[in-house]
Amino acid sequence: MAITRRSILRSLPLSAMAGGISFHIRAEDAKPLWATGNPAIDRPRQIAIDLLKPTQAQIEHAWELHFGSVVFESYGFAPRFAIDGAAFNAAVQSGATPAELSDLRESMSMNGGVTSERERKEFFDAFHAAGVTCVFQNTGEEGSDPLRLLKRLAHFTRATDLLKPELAKVVTADEIRATKKAGKVSLCFTTNGVPLRQEWESVRDELRFIRIFQELGVRMMHLTYNRRNPIGDGAGEPHDGGLSDFGHAAVAEMNKIGVIVDVAHSGWKTAEDGAKASTKPMVASHTTCAAVYEHFRGKPDRAIKAICDTGGLVGMCCIPRFLGGKGDVTALMDHLDHVIKTFGAEHAAIGCDVSYVSRFDREERAKIQRKPDGSSALSGSGDRWEHLWPKDDYQTTPTAEQSVAWTNWPLFTLGMIMRGHSDDSIRQVIGENMLRVLKANQV
Repeated sequence: MAITRRSILRSLPLSAMAGGISFHIRAEDAKPLWATGNPAIDRPRQIAIDLLKPTQAQIEHAWELHFGSVVFESYGFAPRFAIDGAAFNAAVQSGATPAELSDLRESMSMNGGVTSERERKEFFDAFHAAGVTCVFQNTGEEGSDPLRLLKRLAHFTRATDLLKPELAKVVTADEIRATKKAGKVSLCFTTNGVPLRQEWESVRDELRFIRIFQELGVRMMHLTYNRRNPIGDGAGEPHDGGLSDFGHAAVAEMNKIGVIVDVAHSGWKTAEDGAKASTKPMVASHTTCAAVYEHFRGKPDRAIKAICDTGGLVGMCCIPRFLGGKGDVTALMDHLDHVIKTFGAEHAAIGCDVSYVSRFDREERAKIQRKPDGSSALSGSGDRWEHLWPKDDYQTTPTAEQSVAWTNWPLFTLGMIMRGHSDDSIRQVIGENMLRVLKANQV
């Protein structure tokens, strides 16, 4: 088939990832830049474009800049696969326990593309449409129990083992740049907790699993999740006592071994204390700015400054109730603006904390039979310890949520262009800053 300029435009996400193509785009070719033919991607894009109201030139600029850059999400989730309804039913009928069903559901959603060609195509189409080179992927269930943390790490290890070379596990900044050059995508692993033996024999013994998880590929860890632990207080605690003496030892061990300290879910004082204790650049990988909208999952300027003083960064998330206001893509731009203008573009990033879910997931879930008591076999515990949140009366909307959908990543670049930020600043925000922090923590 002859190669035409139109065919190049239609393949821009893949072509640009491989080599950063630069050319002029006519106005009548604007729609193919963002329309993929997948309604699950295109509907949220239309919503965001209607909110942003860009010019044609701004759209062209955004697509060339975004797909020509290394895009490294500071925290989030790769596209999620649809579960296999028939296989899940078989597990229910065999008498699988609720815990086994929960593990099976997570495994299917995290590595289902290994066995399903349909899901594999859906995964890579969404990944490339987003123009993301690498995701700092959550590979640890919330908590500090090493066995609990191992489960998601195993799921994503399987995915990167069996979907390579199209999907790679990476541990260095150079590997991520190589991923971009090859036109592939990658995951860098993080966990929602520091693995603790919880035997409390000695400080050294208690912390030695940090090295084990680092050797398994983990390059970033939360000091706390929402609740209090021996390291410090989580964002959801009513009182925040800051980093404990043991927490200082944990930070020192992470700095020594090459694991990035993350305080995204930590209380405000714990986050600030963690930054002051760290000798390496550290992060709040997915948060918001309390100065823009005060929410306990955000961070006040004082804590953000302490993080920036380490050479680190704060990643803005895409959760409407944390963003406040209308909670849409314009609110996300407000938070990014605050970090860039107050602390410098070199300290801003985007950690969406939302994922694209296969458009086939709903139909697969509809196949699942209910348990004999009438309850859903997919439902888990409704009062999980780590999900104990303070009351929050914020009301989100479908428009807000769709405007900050994960596959809208190129529109986040567009939004920053429209706010007047330079190309160099935007490149820092969408990838270069996270690359720098990762490299600074390598040992």
